[in-house]
Formats: sequence, C-alpha cells, structure tokens
Amino acid sequence: MLGKFKPVWMVESVYQISAEQLRKHNIKAVFVDLDNTLIAWNNPLGTKELLVWLEEMKENDISITIISNNSGDRVEKVAKHLDLHYVPRALKPSRRAYFRAAKQAGFPLEQCVMVGDQLITDIFGANRAGVRSILVIPILDSDAWNTKINRFFERFILKKLIKDDPNMIWRKTLE
Repeated sequence: MLGKFKPVWMVESVYQISAEQLRKHNIKAVFVDLDNTLIAWNNPLGTKELLVWLEEMKENDISITIISNNSGDRVEKVAKHLDLHYVPRALKPSRRAYFRAAKQAGFPLEQCVMVGDQLITDIFGANRAGVRSILVIPILDSDAWNTKINRFFERFILKKLIKDDPNMIWRKTLE
C-alpha cells in the first residue's frame, strides 16, 4: 500500500544529480519542486551551487521545469530569474501538472524525472503520473504549517519504506 509513496532514488541534494547520471537513465527533462528542493524558501534567487547545476543541465540539453503548489507570482518570479519553465498551483499530487510539464519540456513522461523533498506531494504525484522520482533531503528544517503536517506523516511512511527495502538509503548519486 505504501509503495505509491516510494521514490525510485534517494539522493541527498538535487545539486548532486549530474547530467551524465540522467543520460545513463535516458532522462531528458527534470521536474523539480521549488521550496526546500531547488531553493531555500528564504532565498528566492538561489545559491551559486544552484546556478552551477542549472548551467550544467543547460549545457547538456536537459530541460528543467519547476512544478510547485505555490502561487503563480512566487513561482513565476523564481522561474523567470532562473530562466526555467514552470507549472504553478500544481495541486500535487494531482497528475495534471506532470502532464503539463512534460508538454512544456517536449518529452514523453518516460524521459522525465521528478525531484522533490516530500513523499506525499512530489513522489506520490510523480508515481501517479508514471514519472520516475527522486527524493531529496530538504534544504532547510523549517517549513510552512501545512508542510509540517505532511512531514509528520512522511516520517512514518519513510521509516516503513526503508524497513521493507534496505536498499532505500540516501546516496550522493543516482547509481
């Protein structure tokens, strides 16, 4: 039953995912959650590490699309600053946003991956849409009130998933 929350990979940070690793898995488009995955909620312009990672993706023709449950204004500000496609008010775990993101990127869902820090929204949504998924450790420990509720339940889900599958460990790469 909890398998619908299980990510394909668990990587410590989105910045550790290289273009070479993505190519090995025939991934040409990355969908990424915004807050606590791509950026810290209190640093909307991102870090130098983020800019380096985005440049690597761009140089390797890997499309990046932000899929966020945040408001259009908030997501648009970051996406325009970073020159990325975006789907705001995604209502994750709804599948609709993943379909829109694939259309924007111009790739079939089989060549896409979702990177996010939440099992209940990012990973469950990706699994529902048929998109491979990567769970990352949140950038910050602080969350909005509604995310704190999700995190409470996610601790139990993740603990059970790890207990049932000892291969589910935090890694530094997709390998």
